[in-house]
Amino acid sequence: MRNTSILYPLFLVGLLFFSCDSTEKKEKEAASSSEINAKNNSISADSSSTAAQTAVEEQVKDTFKLSEENAIDFFFNYAKEVKETKVKITTSMGSFTIELYDNVPYHKANFIYLAKKGYFDDTQFHRVVPNFIIQGGNSDNTKTSKKRRAIGRYLLPPDTRKGHKHHRGTISMPSSERDNPHKLASPYEFFIVVTRPGSYHLDGSYTPFGRVIEGMDVVDKINAVEIDDGEWPMENVYIKKAEAF
Repeated sequence: MRNTSILYPLFLVGLLFFSCDSTEKKEKEAASSSEINAKNNSISADSSSTAAQTAVEEQVKDTFKLSEENAIDFFFNYAKEVKETKVKITTSMGSFTIELYDNVPYHKANFIYLAKKGYFDDTQFHRVVPNFIIQGGNSDNTKTSKKRRAIGRYLLPPDTRKGHKHHRGTISMPSSERDNPHKLASPYEFFIVVTRPGSYHLDGSYTPFGRVIEGMDVVDKINAVEIDDGEWPMENVYIKKAEAF
């Protein structure tokens, strides 16, 4: 009985230590598990936050529209980033290449911006005046008007005092048909002079912003198509692609 009475308290003490050790181990495991979950939740929250921020940025980018209030500031900054100096225009009758003038930055930046946005693709040369000009950038397709609405409604100021004249092969920007006493330029359209040696009566009223450096024979071919009474080609001449480089 004496041995049993000694061993029993020792057994209780051992059981108590084992119980404490087991409890402490479970508490550590629980704490570790909570810490891992907290980290995972933090990572998940950070990922969600980043994804949400990206989505907002993309939405802002997609919903940005040019207007008469922001266009000048936008193209002033855009012109500083533009590396491209030429645009190749591929039409249903062949292709030609335009080199853009550096000292008319708003018109140059605008043309490159629209080309890179894909605006000119699937538009037409909608006005042809024999031995004078071909004019492009419009269409009777509703897709074109949708593109304009998505990009924005704005005009550009004329920039006619940079020494450029309307020689043959010059690309220039027509003025808007809206109430427009200052001859602000319609940014979505352009015309190319085919007159030999040029159409200099246009100087001072419209802004030359580049010239055809390759493929002038294609421009002449377009100028020779049959037209209706409204100077619209009887058979549509499409701009398939405008590529800035």
